[in-house]
Amino acid sequence: MNENDISKIILDFCIKIHRKLGPGLFESVYEKILCYELEKRGLVFQNQIEIPIEYDGRIFEKGFRADIIVCKKVLIELKSVESLAPIHKKQVLNYLKFSGLNLGLLINFNEKLLKNGFLRIVNNLEDLK
Repeated sequence: MNENDISKIILDFCIKIHRKLGPGLFESVYEKILCYELEKRGLVFQNQIEIPIEYDGRIFEKGFRADIIVCKKVLIELKSVESLAPIHKKQVLNYLKFSGLNLGLLINFNEKLLKNGFLRIVNNLEDLK
């Protein structure tokens, strides 16, 4: 399965979750349920995985935590905020850069319609062809 196939499955799960639960819950609730759906589907994933950052020739092992990484190909950053801000997109782009992944999904569950809170963020378009 490639990044695009995986992202479609993730979006379908997120829409299902959002339809059943609606907006307004903590991010951690949506994360637990999305992990449950991924597990039910048999997809390999890691959640709250620490990603190291290299700076000035030094590796900092606990640079940041990725919410979920699916099949070692797609990074998911979940939010439950009033609205997505430009910093959220920059955050995912940096997570992609430091993790070496190419596709990130930024998903804000605190929207009336989930499609308004869903962004695909690409680190290196050439690798997704």
